[in-house]
Amino acid sequence: MEVLTTEEMERADRLTIAAGTPGFALMLSAGQAVAVAAMDLVEEGSILVVAGPGNNGGDGFVAAAELAARGREVQVILLCERDRLQGDAASAARGWKFPVLPFNPQAIGRPALIIDALFGAGLNRPAEGDPHDMIEAINANGASVLSVDLPSGINGTSAAVMGTAIRATETVAFFRRKPAHLLLPGRMYCGRVRVADIGIDADVLAEIQPRTFENIPQVWRKSFPVPRIDAHKYARGHAIVVSGDIAATGAARLSARGALRAGAGLVTLASPREALAVNASALTAVMVRAIDTVIEFAELLTDKRLNACVIGPGAGLGDRTRDFVLTALSAQRGLVLDADALTSFAQAPDRLFEAIKASHDPQVVLTPHEGEFPRLFSDISNKHPNRSKLERVRAAAERAGAVVLLKGPDT
Repeated sequence: MEVLTTEEMERADRLTIAAGTPGFALMLSAGQAVAVAAMDLVEEGSILVVAGPGNNGGDGFVAAAELAARGREVQVILLCERDRLQGDAASAARGWKFPVLPFNPQAIGRPALIIDALFGAGLNRPAEGDPHDMIEAINANGASVLSVDLPSGINGTSAAVMGTAIRATETVAFFRRKPAHLLLPGRMYCGRVRVADIGIDADVLAEIQPRTFENIPQVWRKSFPVPRIDAHKYARGHAIVVSGDIAATGAARLSARGALRAGAGLVTLASPREALAVNASALTAVMVRAIDTVIEFAELLTDKRLNACVIGPGAGLGDRTRDFVLTALSAQRGLVLDADALTSFAQAPDRLFEAIKASHDPQVVLTPHEGEFPRLFSDISNKHPNRSKLERVRAAAERAGAVVLLKGPDT
């Protein structure tokens, strides 16, 4: 479940080597894992390995030798002259007892499978010239593609496309996934991802202390508030969802139903009087309370049992929504701010952040999508396409003093 940046993965390699495992042994395991994946992808037909000058290419040479030893028809295209390879990659190339083809798109031919061992996760600048043309030719070829570590052209940490990138059928990752296996746009280029054990002991994670984890049940299952056998609705929290006016009530009702389904014991919709009948007629288990003014809202929150609040979906832009947010913060309630609640502070985001930090104990969660994010965090928005989404969100969370959930298909 740990997700390692490119730098953290390099450190995992170094720690493993320092503990006594030769780097070439890791490369052998990686190449053999690639060969196994290749055999699974195509049971017959020729296989072409397109190798780069670094360790990714070394993995490709090991895979090529392993596949040839298993009786498969294999050819290798190499980006550089063979005698320019260094270190473990050079050792791996010596294990390939056959010629290499020139680095030319015309040399690709019509293989059943292309193994992309050009760059992996280490690319930090756009692919240009011959590598760019080779990537484009592989994508246009029509053969299945197996990428080693990451599709060439994808930055392993930011998931950005560096000019152009391989569109893989499957990707073999080593030890742990990287951000680009999960974040867009990189995720869209990886195809299926399999994670191979190449001999790195999980004990290295204690020293690396990764900061990123894939959102799977193992991460949060022990903390999930499963009701006790003697639990009842009053022991499970009471959420307040603020509704917009009569023409904008649907989003708040969806949020209220979501809160109830997620486990809140009770949910009340704070509705303008003009929208009361609309909201009441469309809700059953969710209660409805007439609230027009910030004074009425503040009076409602004097009941300490109302311990969580959602403001934003369909709430409307302007002073009223800002005042509701500041009232909920001063009442020290757990608070989710979305949509209009965020945009209402677009001209004065620091006012919101100061109020969040002054509220002390309650948890505050901001849930912008990519369009709303720059309204509060204009200088750390995605104006630079290679800036990591994780980097942006961490900076935003620190500035706001809140949990920031940047919504999208890769949340």
